[in-house]
Amino acid sequence: MKSLRSVNKYFLKYKWRLLLGLVFVAVSSKFAVMPGNVIKDILDQVSKMAGGTGDKKEIFGVVFRGGMLLLGLALLRGFFMFMMRQTIIVMSRHIEYDQKNEIYAQYQRLNTQFFKSNFTGDLMNRISEDVSRVRMYTGPSVMYFTSVVFLVIFCTIDMLRVDVMLTMCVLAPLPLLALSIYYVNRIIFKKSGKIQAQLSTLTTTAQESYSGIRVIKSFVQERNMMRFFETASAAYRNSSINLSVTEAVYFPAMNLFIGLSMLSTVLIGGYFAIHGHITTGNIAQFVIYINMLMFPISSIGMVASMTQRAGASQKRIDEFLDTVPSIVSPPHAIQQQPIGDVVFANITFTYPHTGITALNNFSLAVKAGERVAIIGRTGSGKSTLAHLLLRMYDTTTGALSIDGENVKKYNLQTLRDGIAYTPQEAYLFSDSIFNNIRFGRQAATDAEVKEAARMADLDKDIDSFPQGYDTMVGERGVMLSGGQKQRLVLARALLKNSGILLLDECLSAVDTQTEKTILANLQDFLPGKTTIVITHRIFTSWTFDKIIILDAGAIAEQGTHDELMALNGRYAKLYRHQTQVA
Repeated sequence: MKSLRSVNKYFLKYKWRLLLGLVFVAVSSKFAVMPGNVIKDILDQVSKMAGGTGDKKEIFGVVFRGGMLLLGLALLRGFFMFMMRQTIIVMSRHIEYDQKNEIYAQYQRLNTQFFKSNFTGDLMNRISEDVSRVRMYTGPSVMYFTSVVFLVIFCTIDMLRVDVMLTMCVLAPLPLLALSIYYVNRIIFKKSGKIQAQLSTLTTTAQESYSGIRVIKSFVQERNMMRFFETASAAYRNSSINLSVTEAVYFPAMNLFIGLSMLSTVLIGGYFAIHGHITTGNIAQFVIYINMLMFPISSIGMVASMTQRAGASQKRIDEFLDTVPSIVSPPHAIQQQPIGDVVFANITFTYPHTGITALNNFSLAVKAGERVAIIGRTGSGKSTLAHLLLRMYDTTTGALSIDGENVKKYNLQTLRDGIAYTPQEAYLFSDSIFNNIRFGRQAATDAEVKEAARMADLDKDIDSFPQGYDTMVGERGVMLSGGQKQRLVLARALLKNSGILLLDECLSAVDTQTEKTILANLQDFLPGKTTIVITHRIFTSWTFDKIIILDAGAIAEQGTHDELMALNGRYAKLYRHQTQVA
């Protein structure tokens, strides 16, 4: 299968483990076949002795020695089967580990646009369920298939030595079996791809329900969500049952063809034995071989099914692995962190997944160390400026430069290391408060973490928790209030201590007094840093070098506080409204 070719690089990586495993499979299969010859010899000797002068002791001795030999062969086969699994199955676990790491690394490289276009449940399904199905191919499928090949080879060689015609008659049904397997496999491949897509939908539905459980309960939508999940689950169930019905064709087909082989052995073998072409021991030998091949040949159906499912899963995995990030570091990228001269020059930006134009011919120059406020209503394009500055997206037209160099010339990691960013959505990891703050700079000391929490006015809240900084925040920070989450994210950005500070609605969920305390704490921290504050409300306690009023992606007003108040436009109206409310 073409889709499974991409797994060959892992087989090449673990080639010595694989080759050693194949040797163990061959040796184990040889020991599995040898009892047929032993039993044939025992029966022939016993038959000869029973028809002649052999006494019971001699017959018992032959049977006893043969039994001990069979026991020894069984023990040797068991040992090599153990070694076979320790090499091939363990190899498949290493491949599973490598493949999951490869997929996760690819997820880290892909752009923001990719994650807006794909569901989280689908991403999770491909790194878990799809990889598990590929592992069934790299481990059990390889092991069972090679075992079948070696058993068929060894058994066929032994049977041909006895009688060619009888062997041909016994093996005649097997080509028909191969044709039926090939036909059913094509059907299974198509159905497996459909099932995996449905499972991704099911996983996404469940993941969204768990994440939004508070919204579901507050709007009393449990029953509607349950019906929606049941519909998706029923579709997955029906497709799985349909696939199971198709796979069920294998086992009756196996029994039919093996039964025909057994019947051929008894009828034709009996005829040849009567005429002296073979012995009765040979008939028993053939029966043993047919029984020995029964499970391995039956496993062809299972192997084919696992291979087809793995092929469908690997195809889905490759769809993501073959996705090339549109935003990457250029060759010979700038490795020096930006200081802070930011210039937006005639920038127009349209979101590719929606077609919405967020910025329209936007221009702004911010000098290093300046403090700039960008004020606007929801949907005016404020956060888009942050995304472009971090190069989560590239501009549609126009140019964005920092320190006189286009942002596209910077190494991505260097660029983003030079910008401390508080996103509009305060995202926290399911970890302790301390680790969530230190996420901004892993090498930070305990004292630096606590100082960042103090500047964000979060230290008193943390001290009130029984476990202090070791308090677990829960999934997405569910244990904290909205204001506490915002302040924790702010502390994370302050701890990073980058040359550019980008604050996107960082205090929208805190009360007025807390806001004043935080802004006062930051007065000694901000000098020398380029600070861009994105907000929908005015920070009256701060003096800004520039204030930008953004509307529909364009600058409606700009200037200092005094200039805009003298202009008596939108800013003046907003300022009077907010201060009057205060």
